[in-house]
Parts: sequence; C-alpha cells; structure tokens
Amino acid sequence: MSKNFDVVVIGGGPGGYIAAIRAAQLGFSTACIDEWKNAKGGAAPGGTCTNVGCIPSKALLQSSEHYEHAGHAFSDHGIEVKGLSLDMKKMLARKDTVVKQNNDGILYLFKKNKVTFFHGRGSFVKAVEGGHEIKIAGATEESIVAKHVIVATGSNPRALPGADFDEKLILSNTGALAIADVPKRLGVIGAGVIGLEMGSVWRRLGSEVTVLEALPAFLGAVDEQVAKEAQKQFTKQGLAISLGVKIGAITAGKNDVTVNYVDDKGTAQKAVFDRLIVSIGRIPNTIGLNAEAVGLKLDERGFVAVDGDCKTSLPNVWAVGDVVRGPMLAHKAEEEGVAVAERIAGQHGHVNFNTIPWVIYTSPEIAWVGKTEQQLKAEKVPYKAGSFPFLANGRARALGDTTGFVKFLADAKTDEILGVHIIGPQASELISEAVVAMEFRASSEDIARICHAHPSLSEAVKEAALAVDGRALNF
Repeated sequence: MSKNFDVVVIGGGPGGYIAAIRAAQLGFSTACIDEWKNAKGGAAPGGTCTNVGCIPSKALLQSSEHYEHAGHAFSDHGIEVKGLSLDMKKMLARKDTVVKQNNDGILYLFKKNKVTFFHGRGSFVKAVEGGHEIKIAGATEESIVAKHVIVATGSNPRALPGADFDEKLILSNTGALAIADVPKRLGVIGAGVIGLEMGSVWRRLGSEVTVLEALPAFLGAVDEQVAKEAQKQFTKQGLAISLGVKIGAITAGKNDVTVNYVDDKGTAQKAVFDRLIVSIGRIPNTIGLNAEAVGLKLDERGFVAVDGDCKTSLPNVWAVGDVVRGPMLAHKAEEEGVAVAERIAGQHGHVNFNTIPWVIYTSPEIAWVGKTEQQLKAEKVPYKAGSFPFLANGRARALGDTTGFVKFLADAKTDEILGVHIIGPQASELISEAVVAMEFRASSEDIARICHAHPSLSEAVKEAALAVDGRALNF
C-alpha cells in the first residue's frame, strides 16, 4: 500500500532539501527523495553543491590558500616556515570530512523537521487520484503518492563532443576535486566560475595551469572593469589564460591528454596535459525522471518548463533550481524552494532575480549584484559610478591583501543603487550589504550615510558609495 504525502520533493540538493524543510515547517506531510551516495554507499543528501561542488571546492580553496600563504606570504608577517610539505591525501580527507558533516547536517534537519527521507532515485509513474504516483528505486523499490511534487533534480556537467569524462584524465568538477597527486601540467577548458576556482586550487598547489576559453572576452558576464583587474591578477599569479580559442580534437593517452586548438590569431596549437578539466557549463538533469510518462513539459534546452511561480505544465507539480530557467546558483535554488513551499501553503513566496548575488571564490574574490556598467550603457540608462580601492583601506593593509576595489553604479536621477561590483578580500561577504540595500531600493547616499566599523573591509563599501557623489574621504 502506497504512502501518501502532501508534498514530495525529488532531489535533495539546496533547492530540494530546503523546499522539503520549509514545506514541513508549514505543516505539510513531506518526503524528500535523493540518490546521492557516499563512498560507503550511504545517503549523502545535498546534491552537487554539497558533494562535488560548492562545499568541497571551498574546502580545497581554503586548504590551497593556506599552503600558498605558508610558502609565500607568512614571511611578510615575520613567520618563517621551514620544511614546508604537502600531504595531498590528508587535504582530500579533510575535504571529504567537511562534505560528510554537511550530508549529516541535512539528515539531522530532516529528522528535526519530520521530513521523511527516501534514499534512491525518484521518478514519475502516473497521475492518480489525489496527485501523482512516484517510484523510488533504491535498495528496495517502493511507491508513494504525492499531492504536490517539487522537482529539484539539479544539473550535470556538460561534456565536450568526443571527450567524455572518465574522471581520471578528462575531468568534470567531480574529478577535479579528487586528483590524488598534484599534476605538473593541468589544462582547463572554460574560464568560468568552476574553471577559475579549480585552476586556482591546483595552481596554488604547484600545477602549471593553462586555461583555454572560447569566448573572446574574459568573464564576459562580469563588469568589464572588474574582469580586467581579475585577468591581470590571475595572470600575475601564474594562470596562463588564452581567449578566443577553438577547441579541436582531444585525445586521451595512457597518462596524459593532448588538446588541439586554434588560438585567437588563427594559428593551430597543440598542448599536452597530465590532467584536463572541462568546465563549459551544465545541463539540466531530467534523466530517469520519466517526465514523458506523465506529460511533464521540457523546454527546447531540456529544462523543466515553468512559469514565473515555478509551476510546471502539470497541476500541483513544481520545479526549482538548476533544472529550471535562471542562474544555476545554489542560493537561487534555495530561494525558489522556499517560495514554492509557501505558494503551496497559499502564501506569496517571491524570488527577486535582480538581487541574486554572484560570487567567484578565487583570490581575489569576485562578487556582484545587479547591473554591470556595460549593461547600463547598452540599455541607455543614465548612471553615476563610484569606486574605492582596497589599497586605501586600513583593514586590507593590515591583512596584507589590498588587491581590487568596490564599485557602485547608481541611477543618475534618483541615486537608486543599480549594481555593486567587488573584487578583493572577502568580496563574498561584503556583497550582502549591497544585496540588502538593493532589495530595499536604497540609494548610494543611504550607504554613504551609514556608519561602518573602523577598521573594516566594509568601509570600502561606504567609501565607494561616497565616491558616487565624488566625496570619498580616504582616497
């Protein structure tokens, strides 16, 4: 006999597990189905983000940054390190521990909020009286009935034609986070968030990293001034970045990978790498969902088709996160998950795409929210700009990291903040002030008039807001 639930969430990533918890908080009988397994075959909820994305990449970024600081930056502080060595096995083990702590944390939250968890792959069977029948294929097979279904199945890495991931020589984000020994020569195809973060990790640990990007502009979605500074800093660090390349044949040998490509001058090139990371985007994961059996509509790119409220083509079936339109960001998925649970409860859940922050966790960090300067120019929006360098910030000097700046873009007539762009230390944390300000439709003057603690990095945000009106105090 099938178990009946008010809400069943298929997928336990950031969008899925948060949707399940919020639905349970609202009083619905809720279940979440997720198939991720840890090394021992146990449940590992959290999706790509927790298992092979956001969380483990930040763990390795932190470890590699400590290693680089110990080898190069500590001496500036009067700290001498002798006999520095790298224990890659231990570094990876720490990363795995951090992942497991997050997996276990989600399972605890399910228990705390009385969410029923099923470990297996969830798929549609058919419409039935009272909702939809959902099959769970796990250690054993069972079926449940859901009045409401939330699809949160995430995304998968996109492979290059003729260069399938083997996770040994040709790596997706999964393999890039589990390289057992530091490769001497590392190739990265794609200069996006994943490519730059993974390239930074292994460059710090000793790899010679070459980044090949098809687009002619570096970080085209980022504000041009920030992108220019980022390219300068990454090149200075040792990342060899080639733009405007056309990738040709990729051949995996016994212990290396050969990449043939044409550079931006039209010259044929060949590079041999010990490992190759391919990070050219992600595709929605609808494999095995059995969408066709119930008539769940997918769009022309394979995403689950939804309206502005995340409703699909089927009654009482919703979809959130990477499997639907919009930015593939964990925090966007979380906000959609909360909004859908609240809509099911008759509330007015809302997600403002214009105030979703973006972050690249390199060093320097890059973070932004709202419009870029090139977007405002293209849209012919009159604006004022103000920026402030971390070089003139006391806390940044004390940290020994004065790279980058904060930049404000405000409406020329109303002074409403239209975009904030940061490259520099702790940009990922500093951007939140801008997100809050823009959500409340604040002006740059509002930020300029707010007292910020001294000495702090956040003073650079205040100074950049002051600079919009040409009155920065420390630069």
